[in-house]
Formats: sequence, structure tokens, C-alpha cells
Amino acid sequence: MSEGTIRSFIAIDIGSQVLDQILTFQKTLLDTGADLKPVEAENIHITLRFLGEVPLSLIDRISGELKTLSFDPFEASFQGVGVFPNTRRINVVWIGIEKGVLELVAIHGQVESRLKRLGIRPDDRGFSPHVTIVRVRSARNRDRLVEAVAAAKDKEFGTFPVDSVRLKRSVLTPKGPVYTTLTEVKAKAK
Repeated sequence: MSEGTIRSFIAIDIGSQVLDQILTFQKTLLDTGADLKPVEAENIHITLRFLGEVPLSLIDRISGELKTLSFDPFEASFQGVGVFPNTRRINVVWIGIEKGVLELVAIHGQVESRLKRLGIRPDDRGFSPHVTIVRVRSARNRDRLVEAVAAAKDKEFGTFPVDSVRLKRSVLTPKGPVYTTLTEVKAKAK
């Protein structure tokens, strides 16, 4: 009998002051009539590392390693809109991170080194700090979507304080993923 697994990832949740701006922009994208699946408000986050299906026995060890992260609280600002992989075939619309990138990269580096100690290979795709806000299901009204993204390429979404990193569980449901926090690691107190 095989051991159970948990679909999981390591992330930073977005503060409400920025989230409101993101949701307003999400509506602008939906109004294009493009075939979009918006990321639910409670699921909008910065992914530091997607882990995928992890054996239950490893989850506690990952939590233990994450508790050794050391970082100061910092401000993250969100600016700019882009797409993956490109405007000819859009899969995802994302919001960029302007201020706080160096801190996020440093935390990501700590996360990768902790995971490596547990025998988890580094992510081949590297780390590109962003927030996914919609997934694109088909090419319907793609031109209108591209126009909306281009019009917002330098749009500012605000700033919020980053003071914790979370190990999250992701349960896939017909209505979309449901995330729960398994472990929260707080920044050092100032």
C-alpha cells in the first residue's frame, strides 16, 4: 500500500490593500469577453516554490526546515501586467513585483537550500516573482485581452508588508483549488 501524498507549495499571501486593486483589474480582464478563469481572491499569492505531490512523511520535515528561514519584514509593491508564455498564446495573466524582489529572491534561495537538504531537487524553471491573476482557457477574444494587458503594462497595484511565508496544501476540486495553510513562518521581529 502506498503512502499518502499532499499537493503543496510554499507561498506568500497578498495583503488586502493590494488584493482589492487586483480584483478590480481582474474584473476589467473578464469584461473583455475572453475565455478566462480568474484566480479566486483567497487563492491569490506569490508562489515561492511549487512542490507538487509530497509524501506525508516529508511534510513535517519540510515544515521543520521552513521554520529555520530567517528574514526581516519588508515591503512588496506590485506593478505591471504581463502574460505567460507570450501574447500569441496566452496561458496566464500575471502582475509583476517592483519593490521587494531582492528580498523575495533571497527567501527563495533559503527555501531551495532547505529543500535540497531533504533531497528535493531545485526547480528547473527558476524563480520569477509574480502573482497569477487569471488563467486563459481558449483564444476567444484574445485580441481584446491583449489590448487590456498592454494598457495596464505599467499599472500600479499598491504595496503591502511581507511578514510571513506559508507552506500550503492544495486540494483540487471541480470548483477550483482549495488552499489551507499547514505551516506559517513569521519574519524576525524588528
